[in-house]
Amino acid sequence: MTLKLCVAQLNFIVGDMDGNARKIVEAANQAYANGARLLLTPELSICGYAAEDLFLRPAFIAACDDAVKSVARQLAGLKHMTVVVGHPTGTDSRTRSVAVQSRFNAASVLREGEVVATYAKRELPNYQVFDERRYFMPGRGVCVFDAGEPDQPVRVGLLICEDAWFEEPARLTREAGAQMLAVINASPFHVGKGYEREAMMAQRVRATGLPMVYAHLVGGQDEVVFEGHSFALSTDGSVAGRAPSFKENLFEVLADSAQAAIEFVANIEPVRTPEADLWDALVLGVRDYIGKNGFPGALLGLSGGIDSALVLAIAVDALGAQKVRTVMMPSPYTADISWIDARDMAARMGVRYDEISIVPQFEAFKTSLATEFAGRAEDTTEENIQARIRGTLLMALSNKFGSIVLTTGNKSEMATGYCTLYGDMAGGFAVIKDLAKTLVFKLARWRNANNPYGTCDSPIPERIITRPPSAELRPDQTDQDSLPPYEVLDAILERYMENDQGIESIVAEGFAREDVEKVTRLIKINEYKRRQAPVGIRVTHRSFGKDWRYPITSRFRA
Repeated sequence: MTLKLCVAQLNFIVGDMDGNARKIVEAANQAYANGARLLLTPELSICGYAAEDLFLRPAFIAACDDAVKSVARQLAGLKHMTVVVGHPTGTDSRTRSVAVQSRFNAASVLREGEVVATYAKRELPNYQVFDERRYFMPGRGVCVFDAGEPDQPVRVGLLICEDAWFEEPARLTREAGAQMLAVINASPFHVGKGYEREAMMAQRVRATGLPMVYAHLVGGQDEVVFEGHSFALSTDGSVAGRAPSFKENLFEVLADSAQAAIEFVANIEPVRTPEADLWDALVLGVRDYIGKNGFPGALLGLSGGIDSALVLAIAVDALGAQKVRTVMMPSPYTADISWIDARDMAARMGVRYDEISIVPQFEAFKTSLATEFAGRAEDTTEENIQARIRGTLLMALSNKFGSIVLTTGNKSEMATGYCTLYGDMAGGFAVIKDLAKTLVFKLARWRNANNPYGTCDSPIPERIITRPPSAELRPDQTDQDSLPPYEVLDAILERYMENDQGIESIVAEGFAREDVEKVTRLIKINEYKRRQAPVGIRVTHRSFGKDWRYPITSRFRA
């Protein structure tokens, strides 16, 4: 027989149990009408992922339990339809000194109004952005259920995300009689992660001899993005189907069990470039952060430099030009080409553009502080005053009109402290916080060569990309007055911050000791700034956020 199944690759909202349940019911009805008799929803689809300490609230778990029962009731009329729903369940008992936990990351199998089985995730990740052992106990069971027509069912083995990365859960599922594996997931994006999943799941498929359908979440949640990219694998590990990335999709897979092993037939989306994935991740992260939190639009300072140019292009692709406003805030040190390029880019993208000089405010600050600063030369103090004036103006516009301020700092700046607290760090969302400067340039060139959302061809003026980067806070300033060349800085940053290499190891690779010690020292002494930075989109396997938990006060130097 054949079984048509469907992956509900959907974008859920954390805590919106009613809305999430409604999306699941709508997807199930549509899939059923299209002939599917099995619907898979992503991990924790009822409550959204990740709900963090909401999992600790009994009322939250109770609301999830109620939503699962509601979905089951609403699907009671779909004869022979099986729906898998991800949700938390269980309780904990608390005293002043201890919490006795029996809460699980679970999935329930619903059929004709009933919950016919519930499976608890066995392997709980506790690395990178994951913190599941804080909230859940590991399950110990196995779940194999029937899907399709009762006289010719397909035996489906259910796993949840991390379970499939380990040998035992899949092996036990096969031994319990599964003919195929269904894995429901919510695994945050970083560049290349989707194809890493395919390769790892191919190993699991070949080890068990069972084909697999991998159902994955899509959408942005605070700093993380889920890219969709659900897929189906044949028993030899080859890709039998692949859903679109960064889009909601009802991904249909036809399972043919006429042969000794089940064979899948599905649409296969083409392999994508890292730059295309990265761009879509940033666009989706901005769109969902602003949309799900109810902001009417976005506001940013447009300086004529590469970072703000890239953020503007992302914001317009995410929100549309009508919801994005730019402000140029020239100082005494702003070059004429910065004005020209900022105006040019704003016109290309069709956004509102305003100019507010900060010269009067800057002079007023210097006058107010003249007595205190008498006899002292101008230095970074005056530079930071300019940045803080700009931050104040942007936040005032945000308060008055409701749009969120998008900050424009990149990962190289966050790492080395080449940014100003309450100045260019002031804002609500840090779009390119996890992009090293070299990647900023690369992505800008990619966007000029591609127009994936049809908003504007070649949005970034070429001179913005080719001119030496400068904060323009003093005469003739360039970034490399204070920092090593970005090619060197970013290579050291990747080794030290992302891959945990020590100083001596990096020097041994041929980097100048002076550069290595300078960059690593700056990373260490600027932790206090990063703790106060706005949340930003994670696109690498280690970002300055949940991935990075270092003390501010520390004398460790290696």
